[in-house]
Amino acid sequence: MTQGLKRLTHILPVGLSLGLFGLSIWAISSELHQHQPGDILRSMGAIPAWALAGAIALTALNYAFLTGYDTLAARFVRQPLPYAKTALVAAISYGISNSVGLALLSGSAIRYRFYTAWGLSPGKIAQIIAFCNLSFWLGLFAVGGLIFTLEPLSVPGLLHLPFQTAHPLGIVFLAVTVAYLLLSSFSRRAVHLRCWVLPHLPPRLALSQIAVTSGDWALAAAVLYVLLPAHPGLTYFIFFGSYLLAQIAGVISNVPGGLGVFETVLILLISPPIPSDQLLGALLVYRLVYYFLPLLVGMGLLALYELRRRRDPLTANRPS
Repeated sequence: MTQGLKRLTHILPVGLSLGLFGLSIWAISSELHQHQPGDILRSMGAIPAWALAGAIALTALNYAFLTGYDTLAARFVRQPLPYAKTALVAAISYGISNSVGLALLSGSAIRYRFYTAWGLSPGKIAQIIAFCNLSFWLGLFAVGGLIFTLEPLSVPGLLHLPFQTAHPLGIVFLAVTVAYLLLSSFSRRAVHLRCWVLPHLPPRLALSQIAVTSGDWALAAAVLYVLLPAHPGLTYFIFFGSYLLAQIAGVISNVPGGLGVFETVLILLISPPIPSDQLLGALLVYRLVYYFLPLLVGMGLLALYELRRRRDPLTANRPS
């Protein structure tokens, strides 16, 4: 019986991922059949130059916030590394893992590659990886809790969640965030939850962690928002909630970059008021700006680092 349950716990996530991906492909195909490819291409071409420039600038600013993940993690493990190095690791790991998917595996491999070369022990590297992954979820819980509580969006049936609006999700997210801050303030020990260990952070570091990761989520949503056609019924606050819900679906799906799942949920949530052909055009440009460009930059930085390391290994590996 126990073996059957274990096997089921391994099969269910894979089945859920495949099911969400399949439903997403079907939903997007249905939308595409309603429009000619030329309609979507024209909607991409209709995006103003200032909006495209704004999206690129916001992506750059977003990645500046992303460098805060590794910078705070290095402070947490009390490993003095210069900002230039933690920023380099963050830019490469997030630029690549956001696009190729399996962020825990790909991002961890990149961090292990760099931090090992700079003299960090495997234990400290594991702590940095855990800190960065925890930060990702804390930022989501903080902004999601606020948005879903104040603006309870309707949940698409595609997600098969046991509630009709995101309001219960918001309350749970806020409760988790508050509990985390209370633990950092009044407890001095790590919290053990079965196979998970929640490390203790000083209150100031915990607040910095939530501030940086919340800014990351807010800027990521803003990148897509500036690419959408203006509509009085779609404020940034309302859109932010839809964006978060779509990202949650994409993360649950385990599809690289949430491809297909993210787009489907957004179509269900904000089309209308945004026409689906214009939304699909903006989403395609968003994929290019927020995923493809950082991927190119991350791969370029990784290649430059490896070339420099081969030419001058002592300089490249020096920890400070």
